[in-house]
Amino acid sequence: MLVYSTDRGLVCPKCRLPVGKCACRRETPAPKGDGIVRVRRETKGHGGKTVIAAEGIPLASGPMRELCSELKRFCGTGGTVKDGVILIQGDHRGKIISELIRRGFTVKSAGG
Repeated sequence: MLVYSTDRGLVCPKCRLPVGKCACRRETPAPKGDGIVRVRRETKGHGGKTVIAAEGIPLASGPMRELCSELKRFCGTGGTVKDGVILIQGDHRGKIISELIRRGFTVKSAGG
């Protein structure tokens, strides 16, 4: 099993493409759930900083990263997708909820 090549660098063991072009690692299926996006405020595990977590979004990983990017631009802040959860820096709960509703998602604000 080829793991590293001087021609291509790190290689994905599943698809045998360079890690930067790996298709199997990028695309994960949409999470199974009840179709309700839950938005909550978190500080634990983020160095005391406030982040807004939106989980339960019924999108595959590629469209979820695009949605995260658009939400970051909309809020004017940073963020990421981690384990199927969009994390946006700062307390932008109201903005995120209204934008997700505008995009057609069913949203609940979980406590926090």
